[in-house]
Amino acid sequence: MALKINIGLSKKVGTANYGSLGATCNVEFEGESAWLQDMETFHRHVRSAYAACAQAVGDELARQQQADGAVASNSLSPAVNATGNGNGRQNGNGNGHTTPRRSNGRKATASQARALRAITDRQGLDLAAELQRRFGVSKPEDLSITEASQTIDELKASANGHGARR
Repeated sequence: MALKINIGLSKKVGTANYGSLGATCNVEFEGESAWLQDMETFHRHVRSAYAACAQAVGDELARQQQADGAVASNSLSPAVNATGNGNGRQNGNGNGHTTPRRSNGRKATASQARALRAITDRQGLDLAAELQRRFGVSKPEDLSITEASQTIDELKASANGHGARR
C-alpha cells in the first residue's frame, strides 16, 4: 500500500508602508507504507520535502522583494525570525528595514549551546548555516542569551509540528 504525503508551507513577510509579500508551496508525493515502521526514514523524507518547499518559498520571496524594490532581508526562509513577530525580517521592525543585532552583553550559556547543537542534530539541520542566516554568526556561543533562548524555543516548536508560532 502506498503512503500519500502532503507537505505545505506558506509565508508572508512585511514590507514598507504596512505592505506584505507572500509565497506558498505544496508538495505531494507517495512513499512506502513501510516508512511508518521506521520513523527515522519517514521523518527524513518529510524533512527533505519541507526543505525543498522552504527553499522555493524563500527564493520566491526574494524574487518578489527584488522586483518590488524592497530591501532584501537575511531571513527569507520559513523559519520564524529571531524577533518572533513573524514579519520575516531578522530583528526587523516590520517597515522593510533591518535593525542591527542588539545584545544585552550576556553571551549564550554552555547549556544553551549544547541544546542548540543537540536539537539541530536531531532535526538534521546545519547549525552554523542557520546561525549565519539568522544572526550573522557561526557558533552558538556567539549568540546573546536571549537570542539563544528564542532560537531553542523556535526549533523545539518546529520539531513538534507547531511551526514557531506563539
